[in-house]
Amino acid sequence: MTYSPEQISQIVLKVLKEIETPDVLSLSYDQKLALAKNLNTSSETLQILATDENSDVRWRIARNPNTSSETLQTLATDKDTDVRWGVAQNPNTPVEALKTLATDKDYYVRCCVARNPNTSPETLQTLATDEYSYIRRYVAENPNYKSNKTLELTSEQFNALKELIESGQNPVLKSLL
Repeated sequence: MTYSPEQISQIVLKVLKEIETPDVLSLSYDQKLALAKNLNTSSETLQILATDENSDVRWRIARNPNTSSETLQTLATDKDTDVRWGVAQNPNTPVEALKTLATDKDYYVRCCVARNPNTSPETLQTLATDEYSYIRRYVAENPNYKSNKTLELTSEQFNALKELIESGQNPVLKSLL
């Protein structure tokens, strides 16, 4: 039998109402996964599930937008790389957790920190000197990044750029006028 996403959500909510919160850890693996990824699961239930021994459950919790800041902060130091990766991707991850993850040994975790909209300018500044060019590129694309570098042009380059802007041929440059 197949269920629609709405039916699955209703079933999960019904199960949640019927069980005591500590009993969540005694559910089957599949039930825990379903709760961990369900957008209707409460942050309290996700916090309890975040202590589950299975990293797949913790990874889904790390990615769930209902996961509390406190739980995300805890999961930011998880032993499993995929869990830390999920935390780094979550747009609700607190600034302090992202600061911790910015020094993670794993390349993908740092990439996700560089792309996260909550990453502070200070943390992005640190990542801007990362050894990997993709991380530096994601830092440059992050709207929170404020570069201290200025563009230095020779007078010949300046005049050529000024002429190009004034010609109005490039719509992006034209918008600078």
